[in-house]
Amino acid sequence: MGAGASLSVCKSLSSIQVRHTSKVSPDPQFDRERRTFGVPLEALTQDAVQCGVPFLVTQMVEYLEVFGLQRVGIFRISGSVNKIKELKQKYNQGEKVDLINHGDVDSVASLLKQFLNELPVAVFPENVCAGLLKTFQEHKIHTTECIKNLRQLLSCLPKAHQSLLQFLSAFLLKVATYSAVNFMTLENLAVVFGPALFK
Repeated sequence: MGAGASLSVCKSLSSIQVRHTSKVSPDPQFDRERRTFGVPLEALTQDAVQCGVPFLVTQMVEYLEVFGLQRVGIFRISGSVNKIKELKQKYNQGEKVDLINHGDVDSVASLLKQFLNELPVAVFPENVCAGLLKTFQEHKIHTTECIKNLRQLLSCLPKAHQSLLQFLSAFLLKVATYSAVNFMTLENLAVVFGPALFK
């Protein structure tokens, strides 16, 4: 007899009745609350403890600041597929993730990129991308008008997107300061992160 049925037993076997009950399925809202990858930034920043940035991003960045800044080709070299899958699953299930003992630089760097790639709305939403493109087409990059337009466009980003952009920018600038060792200049980082930030 399958799930979803219950037995009422009386004095004799002939009195057995099968009564179907409604199936109990997981609450999809609960499932969504536990997921971390592929979730809108606004949903993740509700539990953010540092400057409105999702916890897993701050955890991965802090790990990479300690162990990865001098790693040659950081963000260019792919991590272990199995390790990335394992860490992602732990984050998605709301488990405590110990990157120091269970992570490695390339896998954590790859996981950070994957998180950004899976955002349903990119850090730079489509409407802001269109505005940026228009600004760069109409103005020389270092002119007052261009800078004014860029500031205005960035101020139009949703708060969660602004916070993540500011946090990532500070981190990537730090990575670039080690470019003599890790070979990741701002240009190289732009090539790696551009597709994830602008979709």
